[in-house]
Order: sequence, then C-alpha cells, then structure tokens
Amino acid sequence: KEYDDAPEDGVYIFGMYLEGARWDRKLKILNESIPKKLFDVMPTMWLKPIKRSDLPETNAYMCPVYKTSARRGTLSTTGHSTNFVIGMKIPSDKAQEHWIGRGVALLCQLDD
Repeated sequence: KEYDDAPEDGVYIFGMYLEGARWDRKLKILNESIPKKLFDVMPTMWLKPIKRSDLPETNAYMCPVYKTSARRGTLSTTGHSTNFVIGMKIPSDKAQEHWIGRGVALLCQLDD
C-alpha cells in the first residue's frame, strides 16, 4: 500500500528486505521463509516515536536492521557497528531464539 500523505506522527518507511524469514501478509507476523527464496520485501511500515514504558507487551522478535547484508562494519566512536541501524520489534508467534537461530534480519539494501 502506498501512502500519499505523511502520518501525523512518525514516518512511513518502505523498501526493506527480510532475510531468513518472510512477512506473512495474511497473519501479519513473521513466518518461515519460502524454500529457495532468500529475501522477502517488507510492506510499508509506520515508525512512530513512543516512550519505551508505553510499549505494549506483545510477542515480537527484536529484529536487527542492517544497511547491507554483510552484517559487519567497523566500530564507530559510539561503540556501534557502522552497518547496524536499529533493532525493530516485528510481530511473531515464535520465541526470539527461533529467529536468532535462523539469522533473521532486515536489510536496507541487497547486494548487487
């Protein structure tokens, strides 16, 4: 779905790729990837600023977001990798360990 107007609060983002899993568009949760399909295009997401204390307790995977699929970068002066962007909560019906074991991550771009 495309949005013509900006949200009242936050921002819409699109063009991200899910590696190691797929987004189940029917159930709106993470699901196992389709065999022989390496990446799944994520739908448009709404990033809305919220206090950590106001986050609802839901089943979600804290998915790392990387600029590239290399998943490595140099350590910056802040102590973080230059390739790591943020951790995003993605709805899931499985435990964190399930997705960590599959190496699930969101990517901002695919390799050429």
